[in-house]
Parts: sequence; C-alpha cells; structure tokens
Amino acid sequence: MPRSEDVLVEEHLRELAARLHGPTRLKSDLLTEARHGLLDAVEAYREGGVPPTEAQRRAVAEFGSPAQLLPSWQAELAVGALRGFSLRMLAIAAVGVVAGDLTWQGSSWSGGSRPPAVYRLLSTSVEWIWTGSLLLAAAGLLVVAAGARSPRPGLAAAQRAVGAGLTGAVALGMLAGTALFAWSFGLWDAALHWPPMIIGGVLAGGAYFSLVRAARGWLRATTR
Repeated sequence: MPRSEDVLVEEHLRELAARLHGPTRLKSDLLTEARHGLLDAVEAYREGGVPPTEAQRRAVAEFGSPAQLLPSWQAELAVGALRGFSLRMLAIAAVGVVAGDLTWQGSSWSGGSRPPAVYRLLSTSVEWIWTGSLLLAAAGLLVVAAGARSPRPGLAAAQRAVGAGLTGAVALGMLAGTALFAWSFGLWDAALHWPPMIIGGVLAGGAYFSLVRAARGWLRATTR
C-alpha cells in the first residue's frame, strides 16, 4: 500500500494505467518499473532537502506526462500483444493442420459416396486457412524479433499488417469452420453422435474463443 506522501506518484501511475491497453503482465511490469523510478527520484529530492510534496511534483514532472510517455509504452504493449497473438495462433493452427481430418476418419460415412463438390471445396478452404494462419503466426514472431533487435518504421508497419492478417484469418476460420461442421451434421445424421466430431467441435470452439480474445487484445493495443 502506498505511503500517504506518495499519493501524487500513485495518481500519476493510475492515470497511465487507465490509458494503457495491452498484455496484463507486460503492462504491470512497465508500471512497476515506473513506480520504482519515480519513488527513487522522490527519495533523491527529499535527501536534498526538498519537502515531500514538492519532491513528488518535481519527480512526476521530470518523469514525463502521459502524452509524452504513452506513445512509446503503448507501442511496446502492441508488440507484446502481437507476440502473444502469434504464439497462440501458431500452437492452435499447428494442431488444426495436423488433426483437422481426424474428426471424421474411420466414421461410418467416410466410405460412402463423396460429398458435394462445394462441400469438398469448403473443407479444403478450412485446411488452407489453418496453413495460412500458421505461416502468418510464424511471420508475426519473426517481425517482432526483428523489431526488438532494430526498431524501424517499416517493421512497425509489417507488425500491423501481420496482426491484421491474423485477425482476418480468425474471422474467416470461424465462418468456414462453423459452416463445415454445420454442413457435416446436415449431410450425415451419424455425425451428431460421432465422438471425434463432438470433441473436435468443442475444441474448435474453445480455440476460436481463445483466438478472438487474442485478436481483441491486439486490436485494442494497436488502435490506442
């Protein structure tokens, strides 16, 4: 709990916290580092004979206003959000690419007549969406790593492009995947009772819920 003489410092930090959006842990680390720096500055002023309240005012003024600090901090949070989004997509898309067909392999209808051509096209599209998402996620991690080594405007634009692509892939994947499952249940009544299909549907729903949260977090961090 902050000391009463540190109220100005805490008010400054609360204002910064309210205006920052991004990964919780990274945001907390930024604010913790800022708190330590501010309190160290306050202590240095007080050791020089400056009264407590004035010491805080000087430390806060020296540290910088939200308008001065927020652009660089928010950019760092946006990069962190893209990193998390890319990692989540990489893991989920890899599972989707490998295990997508397992939901109906060995089913009672898999040896019957071929489904309509449009259905097969939709199924292939879902596979391509997962593959494209996997490649985009890998690209996201590469541009994040490149930006950490040598920040350049071009890399920032590339990060935004990859994040937008991943967000679009989530939307397309949800639409195509939902349509494919719904059509499968319409074509084959047995699919409603086929355990791999049921498990696959539940897992896909959880995966897309997780990806939507990651996409929303990246969008909030990027558009601030």
